[in-house]
Amino acid sequence: MLKIYHAPATRAIRVIWVCEELAIPYEVVPVDFSPTYRATSEWRAMNPVGKVPVMVDGDMTMFESGAMMQYVLDRYGNGKLQPRMSDPDYALYLQWCWFAEATFSRPLGEMTNHRREFKPPLEAVLEEMKNRARLSIQALDQALSDRPFLLGEEMSAADISNCYVMRGYRRSVSEDLPPHAQAFFERMTALPSYA
Repeated sequence: MLKIYHAPATRAIRVIWVCEELAIPYEVVPVDFSPTYRATSEWRAMNPVGKVPVMVDGDMTMFESGAMMQYVLDRYGNGKLQPRMSDPDYALYLQWCWFAEATFSRPLGEMTNHRREFKPPLEAVLEEMKNRARLSIQALDQALSDRPFLLGEEMSAADISNCYVMRGYRRSVSEDLPPHAQAFFERMTALPSYA
């Protein structure tokens, strides 16, 4: 059984959500999210940079949530939540999965780190990061203007990744989402697997 080491609001949510959507059994192992615990040799043996989550599957241990999602899909997903490599939408699937972490999530994480390090935070720096996040939400809104999900009529793991980042956007930038992004967020968060 998969073991997912998790703390509330961390990227482990995405991995758990995929497992729920696929009805894959897993165990959640709560993690003390304090900086003190995450700096311990015990936790650094599981995740060398001290972040959460970590996933264990038998003798295999992973500490990158996007890779965990892909591993679960490839190993246990039976073709669900992602197009086949031969499908024309496969490239878009990869694009939107990477977009969630490499483009959309990045300025939000920088804002969190900036606020932690600078007291008081530099407002011009935070505003620049918010503007980058706004560009990302606009790109998602445009992509969703004529479809319920990023690849069309069926949900994929790319939708899960981007919806997770939207939670951070709403917390750090604005509760207000553009209309297509808002409708998407409501569809995704209404899923039983999200709950």
